[in-house]
Amino acid sequence: MLNITTFLDANMRRLSKNVFHCPERDTYYTSAEILSIASGLAEKLKEKGIEKGDRVLIYLNNSPEYLCSYFAIWRIGAVAVPTNRVYTKFELEYMIQNAGVRLVITDEDGVDSFDDENADLSLSLSLFVPTGIEEMRNHPILPPTPTNPEDLCQIQYTSGTTGKQKGAMLTHGNWLAAISNEVDVMEFTESDVYLGIYPMGHVGLSWGIAALRAGALFIMQERYELENYLHLIETHQVTALSGMPPVIHSLVNCPSGTEERIKTVREIISGGGPLHHEIWKTFHYRYNIPVVNAYGLSETIVIGTGTVIRPVDYATADKFQSVGHPVCFSEVKIVDENDPDRELEQGEAGEIALRGPAVAKGYYGMPEETKKAFLADGWFLTGDIGYLDQDLRLCLTDRKKDMIVMSGWKIYPTEVEDILLRHPDVADAAVFGIIHPHRGEIPIAAVIWRAGCESPAELSDFAKEHLAGYKVPRHILTVDELPRVNGWKLLRRELRAKYELMFTE
Repeated sequence: MLNITTFLDANMRRLSKNVFHCPERDTYYTSAEILSIASGLAEKLKEKGIEKGDRVLIYLNNSPEYLCSYFAIWRIGAVAVPTNRVYTKFELEYMIQNAGVRLVITDEDGVDSFDDENADLSLSLSLFVPTGIEEMRNHPILPPTPTNPEDLCQIQYTSGTTGKQKGAMLTHGNWLAAISNEVDVMEFTESDVYLGIYPMGHVGLSWGIAALRAGALFIMQERYELENYLHLIETHQVTALSGMPPVIHSLVNCPSGTEERIKTVREIISGGGPLHHEIWKTFHYRYNIPVVNAYGLSETIVIGTGTVIRPVDYATADKFQSVGHPVCFSEVKIVDENDPDRELEQGEAGEIALRGPAVAKGYYGMPEETKKAFLADGWFLTGDIGYLDQDLRLCLTDRKKDMIVMSGWKIYPTEVEDILLRHPDVADAAVFGIIHPHRGEIPIAAVIWRAGCESPAELSDFAKEHLAGYKVPRHILTVDELPRVNGWKLLRRELRAKYELMFTE
């Protein structure tokens, strides 16, 4: 048996210290209190008919309720479907139908997204608004439902190249690998203080759960804002930071004196997108804080199976270009983009393939997509391009797909184009990414309008109604034609090359 929540049972027997802090509410929780609250929520889920294997969607902002909802769902052997409050009704509808969700955990504001006017979302769907969790701190502990390492515990949606999001099927065993590797990489101990900024609907939450597993204090910032981020570091003497390229870029540009404010930090995580060489190098020499540059995906629970640069690597890894070696029990290789059976030589660029204990079981309800990415011998084709350097460290160079990464958020152009093309004034559209100094990339749309129907502002409002805010194009360009091969295959790279100076000058 392996139920991933049982690490809380072990911790509550040996630790009485606080392990989780919500600054917005000025509340602290011990391992025992987290497990008690999760037990109380789990019982309410069971009262609503949720059983082992049932899908439960979480639609909350970062909060204690979100964290404890995960544990409640896993505790009874159900399957969590985490989402973000930035998602629209349109996006939620697809996930609910695709995963076969039976119940949604949300708050009073979130209930509006599941009103009676939206029949598709209301059919056979229960809503649960968790309230009064502080009164559950001493709730009797609910025994864990027996589960196996291969049992599904989460469906993590990641954007799809065809416009349809893909639900990566993650197991209790996958999560065990992820937590173990992240504790190992960060060298978390009970004396550490970890500040987490990743959305709880993202697999980046695993770093926070790893901190909990080690008995460290996990401080959750509900919404990232630089000055508050610095204030929390300073006030709580944070030792381990979550970050991403835009955050590190912001720290590089902070005024003199910021070094003193974050002097307690011994390492900072970077992930969710490539960290530019010059930003990484400047940060390192200004703050003398090692960047734990990690590479992984939703399908691998970050570095449950992946690669990473650790502080110990800095003695020989001074080029600030690599995402390091594989973590424990993981493997990496580079294969031909067009023939994954052909492994490439050291130094040759090709598609990155990963194999290890946290690779998902596949994409839920998508056998063809699963077959393409999850090979029979256990290798997962990431869709990213890279090579192994002279020290066999992984270096990222490009993406096989046209994915855009903005502030750590992944945006697939086809998903956005699918929405834009639904607008009656749009004849054709292409979405592509442009390099941005702070956000990494931003999405741009090139649109061919129907005769006499040019309306960029209206199209932007339409996109905001149907897409999460981070996916909405930051600029809408009017064009007469789009570059295509033989009239059909869109050449987004040509659009990037043509318009990049417009947004970088």
